[in-house]
Amino acid sequence: MDKDFTGLLHKNQLKVTAPRLGVLHIIANRDSAVSQPALEKLMGDEVDRVTLYRTLKTFEEKGIVHKVIDMNGTANYAICSESCSEHAHHDEHFHFNCTNCQKVYCLNELHLPAVKIPEGFKADSVSLSITGVCDQCNKN
Repeated sequence: MDKDFTGLLHKNQLKVTAPRLGVLHIIANRDSAVSQPALEKLMGDEVDRVTLYRTLKTFEEKGIVHKVIDMNGTANYAICSESCSEHAHHDEHFHFNCTNCQKVYCLNELHLPAVKIPEGFKADSVSLSITGVCDQCNKN
């Protein structure tokens, strides 16, 4: 998925920098969500840990990426849908955690059913994780 990341950064009033473009390129071109430690390894010397942390936090706040927690409690990041914004994430879809390869997949084609929460509660986000073996691991 190659996108105009420069335009995406401008649209979100963010400065275009090599680390930001690098992070977006890696996340957008993966078939699964990616953790910060994995991003650090993939980017090598292009970005330090603090810059990467701040970049991911900014991207999440702006609705560019969403955070998915894997089975080990590690935060993983995936590109948001184009309907997400700084004020509202609209990534209400299932996430699949593979018990074999440990990858986390966004199942964008499966949308969460409407959930009625009790009066007085305010939901900020809704997610549902499925655990099992992904299609690639299932072939082996």
